[in-house]
Amino acid sequence: MNTNKRIRRMAQAAVIAALYVALTMAFAPISFGSVQLRVAEALTILPLFGFAAVPGLFLGCLLANLLGGAVILDIVFGSLATLIGAFGGWLLRKNRWLVPIPAILANTAIIPFVLKYGYGVDIPIWLQMTYIAAGEVLGCGLLGQLLGSVLLKHKDLFGDME
Repeated sequence: MNTNKRIRRMAQAAVIAALYVALTMAFAPISFGSVQLRVAEALTILPLFGFAAVPGLFLGCLLANLLGGAVILDIVFGSLATLIGAFGGWLLRKNRWLVPIPAILANTAIIPFVLKYGYGVDIPIWLQMTYIAAGEVLGCGLLGQLLGSVLLKHKDLFGDME
C-alpha cells in the first residue's frame, strides 16, 4: 500500500473514531448502562464501505469508554466487542444486510458479562442479553441500515475507504 493511501485510510479511521466518540458522548444518558441504545453503533454499517472503519470503530469505542468513565473490563472487552463486530461486518460487506449482525452478536454475547462483573449489575445474564440485543438491533440494525441507505446514495461524496 502506498503512503498516500495509508495516510488517507488513517485519516478516515480517525474521523470515524471521532464521530463514534462524539455520538456516544452527545447521547451519554442512553449510551451507557444496563439498558442502552448507543446511537454511535449506527456507524457499525461503515465496514460496508471499507476497512478503515474497523480500526476507526474500535478506537472510537475505546476512547468513548475511557471518556465515559467506564471500568477497565468495559474499556477492554467493550472495545473488543466493537472490534469483533466491525471486523465481522467487514468480512460480510458483500451483503449490506448482513454487515450489522456481527456487531449485534458480539455485543449481545460480551456486554452482559461486562455489566455483571465490571459494574455489578444484578440482572440475570439472559435478561441482560435481551436488553443489549434490543439496543443493538435498534442501533446497528435499524439506525445503521438507515445510515447505510443514505451513504450508498451519496457514496461518491466520501470516496473509497478500502
